[in-house]
Amino acid sequence: MDGFGRVTASALTALTAVGVLAGCGSDDAAGAETLTVYSAQHESLVRTMLEGFTAETGIGLEFRDANDAELANQIVQEGEASPADVFLTENSPSIDILDDEGLLAPLDQSTLDQVGERFRPSSGTWTGFAARSTVLVYNPAALPGAELPASIMELADPAWEGRIGIAAGGPDFQAIVSAVLALRGEDATRAWLEGLQHNADVYQSNTAVMRAADEGEIDAGVMYHYYWYRDQAENALQGDDARLHLFGNGDPGAFVSVSGAGVLASTDQPEEAQQLVAYLTGPEAQRKLAESSALEYAVGTGVASADALPPLEELQAPDVDPGSLDQRRVTELMQEVGLL
Repeated sequence: MDGFGRVTASALTALTAVGVLAGCGSDDAAGAETLTVYSAQHESLVRTMLEGFTAETGIGLEFRDANDAELANQIVQEGEASPADVFLTENSPSIDILDDEGLLAPLDQSTLDQVGERFRPSSGTWTGFAARSTVLVYNPAALPGAELPASIMELADPAWEGRIGIAAGGPDFQAIVSAVLALRGEDATRAWLEGLQHNADVYQSNTAVMRAADEGEIDAGVMYHYYWYRDQAENALQGDDARLHLFGNGDPGAFVSVSGAGVLASTDQPEEAQQLVAYLTGPEAQRKLAESSALEYAVGTGVASADALPPLEELQAPDVDPGSLDQRRVTELMQEVGLL
């Protein structure tokens, strides 16, 4: 998670003043309601996707914005007393924690049907509403195409010592680790992390990883696709020399992470909360995502993503149930090897 609009967890912000005012306190003459949304996705993207929701439904929205782990832990601590009606994540492992705790309500089948099966868990308790692909960002002056690794797992080899960069403390990299764990098992994941702990330079953000590769501090780095595509679109020149390598072939390095949306079982406005998730995964919000500057992937059935992006079906991503990603074990493993 880098920039793109983030405020602290304590900040509640209104999507539209009219919608929020209509829903404050007890029901007014218009009978309007307000939903509290805990959101870890990029603030600007969520606001863009939900721009027409209040006008269409009469339901106001208030947001509490922070990172995935912070909000998930807060909801677990709050339990049934949580003021949250809906939880939106940047990466899915944090919403899996709520699912494991029994804190999510089943989503309406009509909502689930709006999203491809690969972008939602088999449990049916939450759904993806955006996606991002794992990539290797590299400097072709230092790493010719013929020397690119065939698998992300190769980055643990001694030959990569001092040549690779990761943002180990961020939710993006940790979601990637969760995919390695789901696909390759605990022993292989631990060995891979031990190799990275020895080989990799650790950066504070994905943008910093991209900049380091671009400037030749490292040969390559692990991140998500949209940082590079946004940089190119905005002519920001943080990655003008850097290029992207897509692993494909079902490799863990081709993992596609989804942003999750779920309804809290404790909400006292279940119908309205279900409406919000249905809207977020519906064609209007998905088109707004595809047309936005976020350059993340749309996951709504029949909605094409931005033209600048390689189509999802061409990424040859591994088959991973997004409900099977174990954030807690990932954190333990990364702590055990010294990456956290």
